[in-house]
Amino acid sequence: MFTVAALYKFTPFDDPAAIVARLRDVAQRAQTTGTLLVAHEGINGTIAGTRAGIDAVLAALRALPGCADLIWKESGASENPFRRMKVRLKKEIVTMGQPQVDPTAGTGHYVAPRDWNDLINSPDVAVIDTRNDYEVAIGTFEGAIDPQTRSFGEFPAWWQANKDRFHNKRIAMFCTGGIRCEKSTNYLLGEGVEEVYHLEGGILKYLEEVTQGDSKWQGDCFVFDKRVSVGHGLAEGPHILCYGCRRPLNPEDKNRPEFEAGVSCHHCFSETTEADKARFRERQKQMR
Repeated sequence: MFTVAALYKFTPFDDPAAIVARLRDVAQRAQTTGTLLVAHEGINGTIAGTRAGIDAVLAALRALPGCADLIWKESGASENPFRRMKVRLKKEIVTMGQPQVDPTAGTGHYVAPRDWNDLINSPDVAVIDTRNDYEVAIGTFEGAIDPQTRSFGEFPAWWQANKDRFHNKRIAMFCTGGIRCEKSTNYLLGEGVEEVYHLEGGILKYLEEVTQGDSKWQGDCFVFDKRVSVGHGLAEGPHILCYGCRRPLNPEDKNRPEFEAGVSCHHCFSETTEADKARFRERQKQMR
């Protein structure tokens, strides 16, 4: 079994490039895989490896300025969910495209997983899924609103077009691990929304702590690694990934005529040209 650690921390880094170089060295020596994104606003990522390797990288992360209280979520994987280790310098650790948004200045009220069901059952609460449309498609909370966004950067425009729907409503937001809600709740506070909440630790923490019998979650949760999805107890889900469009598929979707491994699926078959498909076939050939 591999240990998988998902983490983020919003904290100002004066020299993120130097942190990238330091973490590359630590991750190489620890033989971990995955991705760490570093920006002036903080760090975000998911890594996998042995217990000792993960502990070594986490120790280095906690030693960074402002990261002593770093919180992460762990799960297991029967195979290494990443091919290699990437440590990258970015403008944002999760891209929203709103320079005024600053989670360190304030976010929505954190709601523990054990208290989430009571909140979203309240009639004056609107529950909004801040994830992308392909993530929502395989699982979400009962009654949650799907903005049908292709990327997180589309969320502000969706809110501006739909905010009148939520007059006199309390807003409860959730995402995979919590990082998108740090920005989306700060954004709503800046827009004058008075009562904003978000699921502490995200869907992953909810699925870890809330039993299936008590759960308001329906389906599986998309994750950005080779596991593709996880369910209650963070058990690996049944989904596979289309490497043509990176959307999750049910195993039976492989029987559809549009499916070709590494090339296309029923979601993207009509979205790509024959030249695209030929390029994808060559890529798949090289991978094999």
